[in-house]
Amino acid sequence: MLVSGGLDSATILAMALRDDLACAAVSFDYGQRHRGELASAAAVCRSMGVSDHRVVHIDPGPLSGSALTGGGDVPHPAGVEDIGGGIPDTYVPARNTVFLALALAMAEGIGASELHIGANAVDYSGYPDCRPEFISAFDALAEVATKAGVEGNPIRVKAPLLHMSKAEIITMGMQLGVDYGLTCSCYDPGEGERPCGQCDACLLRAAGFAEAGVPDPLLEVST
Repeated sequence: MLVSGGLDSATILAMALRDDLACAAVSFDYGQRHRGELASAAAVCRSMGVSDHRVVHIDPGPLSGSALTGGGDVPHPAGVEDIGGGIPDTYVPARNTVFLALALAMAEGIGASELHIGANAVDYSGYPDCRPEFISAFDALAEVATKAGVEGNPIRVKAPLLHMSKAEIITMGMQLGVDYGLTCSCYDPGEGERPCGQCDACLLRAAGFAEAGVPDPLLEVST
C-alpha cells in the first residue's frame, strides 16, 4: 500500500482492510516541502492497526524542478475550474514511476501479490502518472520485470480510486470509518502544518467535501 498521508491513500488502505487483505504500507521522504504528510501517513496507519509501515528515503536531487521540491512557489489557482488545464508546476518528475518501482521491489521481497496506489484520474491536477494509461503500463512492466511475474505469479497494480470523483472517494471513506482529520492534503502548509486552503490539493479537497455534503474534519481540527 502506497500511503502518502492524504485522503486518497487513507481510503484505499481502509478498502483493503475491509477486504481482509494483509497490508504493508510504504511512504516516501523525497525532500518534499509538505513533509508533514509523513506524520499523517504514520497516524493513518496507526489508526487502522497497520503496524508494518516503512518510510523510504530518496535522494531528492533527481526529483528536483518541481514546486514541491524547491523548484519555485506552489501555484494558488483562483478556483477548482482553473485546475487541470495542463501539467502544473507541482508535478514531480516521474514520481509515481519511482515510487511504484521501489514498492514493487518491496512487494516482491516480502511476497506480496498486489500494489495499491491512490491514483485518481477524475478530480486531479493533470499529472501524467495518475492516468489509466500509466497504471496499465506499469502493471504490464511489473509482469515482465520480476521473478514473480516470469514464474506466472505477477504482482498486480491496483488503483481502486482511478475513476472515482473526490466526493465519491470521501463518501466511501466515511462509510469505512476513515478519520480524515488525520490526513494531510496541502502542498503549501503554513505554521503548524496548517493547510493553506489555496493550492490545487486544498481546493480539490474542499470541493470534494462540499459535494459529498460533509464537513472536512481536518479544518475542524485546525481551527
